[in-house]
Amino acid sequence: MKVPTEEQSALAAENGVKLLSVPTPKILRAPPTSKEENEDIENVSSMERGEWNGKLDFVFSCISYAVGLGNVWRFPYLCYENGGGAFLLPYLICLVLCAIPLFFLEVAVGQYLSTGGIGIWNLVPMFKGVGFASMTIVCLYNIYFVVVIAWTLFYLVSSFTSDLPWKGCGRPWNTANCVDPEFGNVSVANVSISNFTTPIDEFWERHVLGITSGIDEPGNLRMELSLYLLLGWVMIYLVIWKGLHNSGKVGVCEGAGDGLLFYVTPQFEKLLDPKVWVVAGTQVFFTFGLGFGSVVTLGSYNKFHHNFVKDSFILCIVNPTTSIFAGCVIFSVLGHIAHIKGVDVADVVKSGPGLAFLVYPEVVLQLPLAPLWSVIFFLMLFILGIDSQFCTMEALITGIVDEWETVLRPHRKLFTVTIFIILYLLGLPMVTEGGMYLFQLMDYYSASGITLLFTVFFQTIAITWVYGVKRFSDNITEMTGQSPNCYFVISWVFVAPSVCISIFLFSVIRYKPLVYAQTYEYPWWGHLIGWLIALSSMIWIPCYMIYFLAVTPGTLKERIIAGVTPRVKSVRDQRRSNTSEEAENECDSIHPAAYCENMEEV
Repeated sequence: MKVPTEEQSALAAENGVKLLSVPTPKILRAPPTSKEENEDIENVSSMERGEWNGKLDFVFSCISYAVGLGNVWRFPYLCYENGGGAFLLPYLICLVLCAIPLFFLEVAVGQYLSTGGIGIWNLVPMFKGVGFASMTIVCLYNIYFVVVIAWTLFYLVSSFTSDLPWKGCGRPWNTANCVDPEFGNVSVANVSISNFTTPIDEFWERHVLGITSGIDEPGNLRMELSLYLLLGWVMIYLVIWKGLHNSGKVGVCEGAGDGLLFYVTPQFEKLLDPKVWVVAGTQVFFTFGLGFGSVVTLGSYNKFHHNFVKDSFILCIVNPTTSIFAGCVIFSVLGHIAHIKGVDVADVVKSGPGLAFLVYPEVVLQLPLAPLWSVIFFLMLFILGIDSQFCTMEALITGIVDEWETVLRPHRKLFTVTIFIILYLLGLPMVTEGGMYLFQLMDYYSASGITLLFTVFFQTIAITWVYGVKRFSDNITEMTGQSPNCYFVISWVFVAPSVCISIFLFSVIRYKPLVYAQTYEYPWWGHLIGWLIALSSMIWIPCYMIYFLAVTPGTLKERIIAGVTPRVKSVRDQRRSNTSEEAENECDSIHPAAYCENMEEV
């Protein structure tokens, strides 16, 4: 039995309430111990969102997302296009100074708030435009990146033959300039044909792409590619296979050393080119998925006390290692081709987004049972692409559904199918004969370059400066029991924002127009399309700030204070809130309302 204390009786008398000795309700039990509370939090299960079941689910999902075509397709062609070692050096600098600390930051935010995408920006309401910018970026990324999967499928299907179609001339798509030298015996430099092309070049440009002379000639829809694009989207929707492992090895061929030397030797004059720094810096963000909302979403499925630090560290080693290894493969083969052609490594191919599809087919031709290895290789690329693409689509769907969960969550499957259909239709212009030019505009302006730098800068400033690095560090300590070290804190507060804004300003001040494959210059309206694509995400950030200040009541100072005051509860706070509400309801069901209200006041 619970007997009211003297203080309770006096307070009740003042309010005209008569207190009786009654059985102690559960609401009045002592607060749970730290161990009990932690167990409660860890056992919170979201029937609507879900969470990782196993301790390794998060790390495998991150690896399958971040280690993909961005490493084996995008990294090598950007590295080759920007001077080899001249690209590799700023890439490594940005990796250490920015990417690794910011990856930890995004995982921590997602895990603490247990939400993804737009929802995390209740953390700093006035910066919610960063969330909309991220969703726009990941939406644009999903539109064009599946095209790479379609190209991969084209090569995969073409590999099911006893004679690979990019080996030898005389095919319907080959021209009179097609030369198929017998590697090791005949030097192309001795062939009396000017402007010769190889079977691999012509298979890619004339048979796969059917490429026109410019963006002003879109040409016809490539029906085969459009079907592969559809198949890619269907596979992404159906895929459930995660945590894939793959490995491979490459033999050393004549001239490979020259290619590797080009790969690791910086051309210091190119380090003054802002484009090199922009591309290198954003490639790090691109492969880690920073600024997309994907990392935040993956972290949001962690349990509150999951030790994400060691898991994140594993990814921060695996991701760049995969990129660098892929670069070694590409540049070894480029060195070999340069040796055969008798030209410098820098001049061996035209580069561009199709570099991997010019070099990887060359790799399989050097192996015994080439068709078998070709099937295995392009199947691996296909799985890598699907696996990473599945995570970005999950980030897009989850980010939107979490924001409007009352309306969308009951219809999530239908909403997902609708989004897939829309993105597939928007991707069709990039599988026309002139689609490659639009594809490169999307790749450069939508999910890379200044767009990503701009978004990541404001994201970092909002969390570490506005929300506060001290408060954020306390949140991490609450989850893991360990405070972030000085390396992370200094990077979050000073280094990462400085690097982002410096490269951003440098690229704007010394802007250089985009060139396709080092040969084709876009018309002025092509660059205008690119900038409009970039602005479609960047504009959310300032526009939402203006909107927030316009619709929030109060003086300007009060609006700003409201805009930087967190409006979100962590999993721990939500659990406490739910427990309090449940206890209050339980009290009301057992005792008169006056008793419960009186006990709350006491």
